[in-house]
Amino acid sequence: MTTAFIVNSGSSSIKWELVDVETEQRLRGGIVERIGETGAAVDHEHAMESILAELGDEHPVVIGHRVVHGGSEFTSATLVTDEVEAAIERLSALAPLHNPANLAGIRAARAAFPGVPNVAVFDTAFHQSLQPAAYTYAIDAEVAAEHHVRRYGFHGTSYHYVSRRAAKLLGRPLEELKLIVFHLGNGASVTAIDGGRSVDTSMGMTPLEGLMMGTRSGDLDAGILFHLGRAGFSLPDLDTMLNRSSGLLGVAGNGDMRDVQAAAAAGDAAARLALDVYYHRLRHYLGAYLVALGGADAVVFTAGVGENSAPTRAATVAGLGWLGIELDAFANNRNSRDARIVSTNGSRVAVLVIPTNEELEIARQSVAAIG
Repeated sequence: MTTAFIVNSGSSSIKWELVDVETEQRLRGGIVERIGETGAAVDHEHAMESILAELGDEHPVVIGHRVVHGGSEFTSATLVTDEVEAAIERLSALAPLHNPANLAGIRAARAAFPGVPNVAVFDTAFHQSLQPAAYTYAIDAEVAAEHHVRRYGFHGTSYHYVSRRAAKLLGRPLEELKLIVFHLGNGASVTAIDGGRSVDTSMGMTPLEGLMMGTRSGDLDAGILFHLGRAGFSLPDLDTMLNRSSGLLGVAGNGDMRDVQAAAAAGDAAARLALDVYYHRLRHYLGAYLVALGGADAVVFTAGVGENSAPTRAATVAGLGWLGIELDAFANNRNSRDARIVSTNGSRVAVLVIPTNEELEIARQSVAAIG
């Protein structure tokens, strides 16, 4: 059996899967959590050792790694060399919470499997098709160039998988489809996809911009930072607030969409406000991307909230029959783990729910990268 070993290394955890390359079936997988804490794995190298013990005698043909930020340097899945490692480390300045952890997983895997090729699959690569008008920030051009300030976009591996799965579900070539895909999890973004290419996306230079998220603020007036800075907030204070204690958590006191929806249903005013803001942002970007694409063939929901929250999907497209978007309430509310159409038969724009599979996409791209 030919297998691919998939590693998603976070700051304090390593998620992993073993995938059969020929059948694309998940054979097994797991997660090592709380790395560095008392009673857990000391570091990523030790965490990888515990994963290897579970793998037993498996000898994968390739090891695929999720890497969050590839900057402008990496436009596709890339075979890891010492030079690529160094580039990922250098790009940690753009993703200080993510790239160092991704790199730790790569180094641990290269040490554990000498001779087995490792491939880095970058979240940002899918969005390298953005045009300058979509990725340029209106700041001093020399400053932007020197400090690599531009829109990069994220969740690219998910968008790559979901857009192709949407084309299959609709029975049409991806090259002729215009899709608006909402990847809604604790981290959330939305992308306008034309013919399989990203033309606009809500996350920016970092994963902080765009939609309201579980603990991240999403869009806000940059002047707020100056205002709070003058009030005594330090840069670390602002970083922590916007990334870890904003979003649903900041407004409602809870970062889990399920809990916020339950609280709102029970009459909690803060939870109701949080949902109103969350849905307002979704509809704002839906409208913007309908204009950017000149219409759409489908609106697609994926990831934890997108796949499982019928109220979120309903709120996003509510009252848009005049745009040709008509939700089938029964189909939308039916629990299912399958990719499915939840719009009416007469809807000119299809509404789809497609479970994402980033691990499978990483496996596919990793195998392709080694030929």
